[in-house]
Amino acid sequence: MLPSHWQGYVAIFALCFFRTSCLDSFIAAVYEHKVKLYSETSRTVTQEEALNLMNDNMDIMEQAIISAAKQGAHIIVTPEHAISGFVFERAKIYPYLEDIPHPNVNWTPCVDNSRFGNTPVQERLSCMARSNSIYVVANIGDRKMCDPAASKCHPSGYNQYNTDVVYDSKGKLVARYYKNYLLKNEAQFDTLSKPELVTFDTAFGKFGILTGFDILFHDPAITLVEKLKVDTILLPVAWMNSLPHLYPTAFHAAWAIGMRVNLLVANIHNTALHMSGSGIYAPDSPKAYYLDVNSDNGSLLLSQLDSHPKVSSLVNWSSYASSLEPFSTEQDEFKGSILFDMFTFKELINETGNYTVCQNTLCCHLSYKMTEKRTDEVYVLGAFDGLHIGEGEYYIQVCTLLKCLTTMLETCGQAVENASTLFDKFSLSGTFDSQHVFPEMLLDGLQIVPREFEILNDGRIINENGTSGPVLMVTLYGRQYDKTKPANASVDLETTLLMRMITMFFVLYSAIW
Repeated sequence: MLPSHWQGYVAIFALCFFRTSCLDSFIAAVYEHKVKLYSETSRTVTQEEALNLMNDNMDIMEQAIISAAKQGAHIIVTPEHAISGFVFERAKIYPYLEDIPHPNVNWTPCVDNSRFGNTPVQERLSCMARSNSIYVVANIGDRKMCDPAASKCHPSGYNQYNTDVVYDSKGKLVARYYKNYLLKNEAQFDTLSKPELVTFDTAFGKFGILTGFDILFHDPAITLVEKLKVDTILLPVAWMNSLPHLYPTAFHAAWAIGMRVNLLVANIHNTALHMSGSGIYAPDSPKAYYLDVNSDNGSLLLSQLDSHPKVSSLVNWSSYASSLEPFSTEQDEFKGSILFDMFTFKELINETGNYTVCQNTLCCHLSYKMTEKRTDEVYVLGAFDGLHIGEGEYYIQVCTLLKCLTTMLETCGQAVENASTLFDKFSLSGTFDSQHVFPEMLLDGLQIVPREFEILNDGRIINENGTSGPVLMVTLYGRQYDKTKPANASVDLETTLLMRMITMFFVLYSAIW
């Protein structure tokens, strides 16, 4: 039997041989879908009612799939929860679930719809792919019977999974992925004992699959790229706009750059929940993106991507910063919170300057020149090195050049969408412990502009020709994957959040008085 790594090469060769040739590029599509939700939330719907709602959502999605295929797209990604909508109670989501088999069963639901029982959603998705000769990536719910005596079986006798499915251009099921990192309000779903590593090969590259915040963790995200060598990551999400550092378009563009891989992100469009932000991202820059929280419409994006992105040289993210002596300034430090993380800040008081801010083992260095130092805007250099909590718990190191909400320092770290200050140049670096660092930049109006900065091999993010618009944020967002919360930690998430909120209160109180 061939070794596992050779099996992959043989599979790709077979795909290319029978399809005449491998493709050097392909057309990718993502669809930001305005999901239709069931109007009654107080009762459990019948399976017929659930299917009617899901068909309503698939009617809309199908038009996007047809449009993408007519424009030459090879693959389309649709969002998390796009078919069922948001159902957060375990019993109430059951009517929306189907039994999804493992892809190794060699099944095309569109032509064999009764093989695994009643599977109308899977049949329809398969037929969408087959009828339009396009790979379709969708998010649905799976249910699996299990032994109630087993440790990972729910007492009900079945497990439920937030599931991504992929159908190839013939309608065959080629991938199934269970979301691993669930938020606290996703108790309707279960997880496996360890994260899955799901990939599939095509004539236009090797693909890996994640869902939502799975992208924030080492497994499966980093392993898919660094060990399994995928070319493109597929990411259905229901992602809220979390300024400043987890803003969807900025963070996803930064992740693609930092990991040097293609990334296709399809987000739900729900203005009430501040969900918007889909994109097609390459390692050098975004190819297409959409974010509009004021519109009632979703959007279909298409762009051409390299099937096998060219890998640039590795960046040593701490090289330059570690060679510097801290810049000496008399400016006082102060504390401020960003998404519950207590940053150490220094205010940028002059039109030009050199600043260093340290926290724990991280020191952040900034050199900059503003076009004009405005009196109505305040900028800071911030550093955070520690355990982030909120949507999850994980260790981060962050260096950030940030506009404050107002001229009052206690507002630094709060969400900001507009700015007026241009920068002629800047250079930001940090003494990161990890080599997984993601470079972000946001301009006035929440515009992402990766082509306006350069990443040097010594770990600096620089701009030497001036910014085209006023700056909201320039950030190096580092993840410490090898650092985990101690198993015997006595402070749970809610207590830690409370402690940080109390700390924030005293920081604000001190600033006022």
